[in-house]
Amino acid sequence: MPLDGRKIAVYLSVIFFFCLSIVTIISGLSPFICCKRAITGAIIVYFIATIAVKVINIILIEAMMTETMQESENSKISKKEKVGR
Repeated sequence: MPLDGRKIAVYLSVIFFFCLSIVTIISGLSPFICCKRAITGAIIVYFIATIAVKVINIILIEAMMTETMQESENSKISKKEKVGR
C-alpha cells in the first residue's frame, strides 16, 4: 500500500510556506520579500517531499515483496515436509 505522494508533498509545502512567512515577517522584512521567500521555500520543499515519498514507497514495496516471497517459500517448505511424512 504505497503512500499518496502528492497529498503529503502539498501538505508539507503549505506548512513550510506559512512557517517561513511567519519567520521572515518576524525578522522585519517587507511583505513582498517574505512572500517570495515563502513561495520559493514551499516549491523546494514540495520537490524534496515528492522525492522522499517516492523513495519511501520503493522501500515499502520492496519490503512487501520480500515478505510475500518468504511466506510463499515457507509454505512450500511446510508442504514438502507434510508430504514427506
